[in-house]
Amino acid sequence: MSSLTPIDLTQRLAGRVAVITGGASGIGLATAKRFAAEGATVVIGDLDEPAGLAAADLLDCLFVKVDVTDEDEVNALFDTAYLTYGSVDIAFNNAGISPPDDDSIETTELPAWQRVQDVNLKSVYLCCRSALRYMVKQGRGSIINTASFVAVLGSATSQISYTASKGGVLALSRELGVQFARQGIRVNALCPGPVNTPLLQELFAKDPERAARRLVHIPVGRFAEPEELAAAVAFLASDDSSFITGSTFLVDGGISSAYVTPM
Repeated sequence: MSSLTPIDLTQRLAGRVAVITGGASGIGLATAKRFAAEGATVVIGDLDEPAGLAAADLLDCLFVKVDVTDEDEVNALFDTAYLTYGSVDIAFNNAGISPPDDDSIETTELPAWQRVQDVNLKSVYLCCRSALRYMVKQGRGSIINTASFVAVLGSATSQISYTASKGGVLALSRELGVQFARQGIRVNALCPGPVNTPLLQELFAKDPERAARRLVHIPVGRFAEPEELAAAVAFLASDDSSFITGSTFLVDGGISSAYVTPM
């Protein structure tokens, strides 16, 4: 008989305090549910107050309204998590936008470019900086930043600022993963393929041809479900990924590996 104690994987995150931005919908909400199921104490940050309060009520967790482009509000989010629960162990920096006026470089004007950079990249910088203030003192922590498969591939159906912002998230995550590795802090970039979220549904409802064109390139033959990304985030947040940092963690249905898709 083995003398090893069985591992209860349903409590991988017990005792951990997790801050999730963009936590009121999509991948963020699915991850909040997964974290809570694995025993974490969850703090949801989102700009959408009604959705955020509904999510917090559903999961019996804390909601903090936050504009992730505002330094003071981001600091208040992480300060609140720490002051309420005593630590910041996990930061899933996931808030992002993909508006229709971000398109080809030929048609995307500077205000549209800047808005996407602020929400998708500047916010990750602010959230990492705020989380690290606590994680460095603690000597431990896991940061997961949402990048995208478009950070590693060129897309012919361009969203130029979105693509550039996600490339920035990937590079930033890689550098932080290296810089803070010996302080017990891991930083990884989650790179999803297209995910069946309200953001994607809204984008593709306006352009079914673009949706069909993208779908054909996914070897798995479908878009991801938010819960599939949440499972990957939970892995990166947990000690099961204790030797993974600075990674480009692709959860993309095989897109980035495919030259042509199977028949």
